[in-house]
Amino acid sequence: MDKKTKLAIVTGGASGLGLAITKKLVENDIRTVMIGRNEQKLKDAAATLGGLCTYKVLDLADLKAIPQLISAITEEFGQIDILINNAGINQKKPFTEVTDEDFQQIIQTNLTSVFVISREVAKAVLQQKNGCIINISSMAAQYGIPYVIAYTAAKTAIEGITRAMAVELSPQGIRVNCVAPGFIATDMLAKALDNDPQRKQKVLSRTPMGKLGEPDDVAGAVLYLVSEAAKYVTGVILQVDGGNSIGF
Repeated sequence: MDKKTKLAIVTGGASGLGLAITKKLVENDIRTVMIGRNEQKLKDAAATLGGLCTYKVLDLADLKAIPQLISAITEEFGQIDILINNAGINQKKPFTEVTDEDFQQIIQTNLTSVFVISREVAKAVLQQKNGCIINISSMAAQYGIPYVIAYTAAKTAIEGITRAMAVELSPQGIRVNCVAPGFIATDMLAKALDNDPQRKQKVLSRTPMGKLGEPDDVAGAVLYLVSEAAKYVTGVILQVDGGNSIGF
């Protein structure tokens, strides 16, 4: 990694994949600001990760508060180099039972907030003409998965805006990429699979590597994309899925 200390923001950085990403960045001497809703989780995570890790409390569904937060982070730290759009929520529900409110809630948190925070960070980063944004997608954007219609819509759009942002921002020094995790062993996945053995068997049977991934696998992919090793990489959707997306 670069010798100069960089500043990263990780949304949803205190648990699951976000915590693994935060840990990986801090281990590689990148000062990291976690953003999340649960202050106790944020505080506990920061306490274990040391002086390079701090946090800000915000529900990203509160879109109007995002510009002020990014402005405050820029003022406090002097720069923003990296944004990891990891925060997201999910809902498992039959298509015909999903209400307008259900759908909009998922879209607002998983897609609209990503647009807003990316726009605000880009404004700050454009002045230094060097930085990167990493979006987190899902296998739900690769193929149809039942009962997650709103999540699927949001994550499919995330991959689309990744390409559009990359084309527009890369000439100005901001690389934009996306990591698409497969089925990774997190608490969120355990809730989805542990009570549904048929679904779990289907996941494993179509994954050529025959096992669930680890959060550190996703964190390693993110570290690569934010590093100088990926300085000529932009607009890619990097699948970290043990081959699940191409499995038969």
